[in-house]
Amino acid sequence: MSFNVLIVDDSRSMRAVIKKTISMSGFKMDQCLEAGNGREALDVLARDWVDIIVSDINMPEMNGLEFLGELKKDSLLEAIPVIVISTEGSKRHVQDAYDLGARGFIKKPFLPEEIKKVLYEVLGVNDEGEYGEDREDDDVIDF
Repeated sequence: MSFNVLIVDDSRSMRAVIKKTISMSGFKMDQCLEAGNGREALDVLARDWVDIIVSDINMPEMNGLEFLGELKKDSLLEAIPVIVISTEGSKRHVQDAYDLGARGFIKKPFLPEEIKKVLYEVLGVNDEGEYGEDREDDDVIDF
């Protein structure tokens, strides 16, 4: 199974680094969308569905915490898991992100293995990127 990812960061080069790191990690990515800030990310989400969002905190126009706040206002968008990747690793920033609905936090700089582990944990999939199968119900469902 592969996933659609939205990377939100005001630095084009950092978005490229995150995208490359995710690819190098072995994470199964289908489509990778990008936005330069929270406002652009909301525009992307208005026209495309993503499975997970990776967002910076410090951005112009709408920062990552404001973006998380906007996602919480929409019942469909708030279901999309968000991982914050930031140089802002203070306990206050981390707690603020979790309080606003972030499901993961990675401090820059990061390793491919670390980002893959957090992506899979947040998505609730195993190390191969697959959802667990419940074999007990296989005989019950008859299509």
